[in-house]
Amino acid sequence: MANILFVDDEVNLRKLVSYDLKQAEFNFSVCENGEEALEMVRKQKFDLCIIDWMMPKLSGLELVKILRKEGSDAILIMLTAKDEEEDLIDAFEAGVDDYVRKPFSSRELMLRINAHLKRMKLSLTTIKVLGDVHLDLAKRVCMIKDEPVFLTKIEFDLLLYFFENINQVLSRDMILNALWNFEYDGDTRIVDVHVFKLKTKMKASLLEFKSIRGIGYQLEVTSE
Repeated sequence: MANILFVDDEVNLRKLVSYDLKQAEFNFSVCENGEEALEMVRKQKFDLCIIDWMMPKLSGLELVKILRKEGSDAILIMLTAKDEEEDLIDAFEAGVDDYVRKPFSSRELMLRINAHLKRMKLSLTTIKVLGDVHLDLAKRVCMIKDEPVFLTKIEFDLLLYFFENINQVLSRDMILNALWNFEYDGDTRIVDVHVFKLKTKMKASLLEFKSIRGIGYQLEVTSE
């Protein structure tokens, strides 16, 4: 059973989400600010964290940056009333895997939680190889030759999706739907942010991420 952390300074929202998580029979913990959340994550393992952006003491964005810097591989979902594209890009660049705009429905949040957890459980014993890159799906480890490469959860899933569709042209909408498992209503340029970060991390490999103008991306394996 997945272990989930929910952090938000709004009392009523904590009660509502706690009820939904309990009904879904998740193991979960709740806290009211970023400092409490950081302390809890340092003491126990969480598979998924739902984090409010605007909180006292330590904002959600600051919390995400610290968690990623300290090596947390938990799925991080940001709750925010912000809707400016630059704010969302900042969140993804900090290490967020997904975001939910406030106000949101309980159904939407649960769909997103289940979609991420489902992908996390896929192919737990499989090792995939492409060129000089190895993906260990059980340990969620990426290796270029014999050197490990740190990938966030969303970067790992993105690379796996490219692996599974080698040489195929993938539109931005296809990538969004594959990673989130349901209709996405945001700017598809979020895909460009993730692909750029992934390309940078895979620069030393034989993998080439080609940009297909006006459509999306294609993964190919180059020769030595």
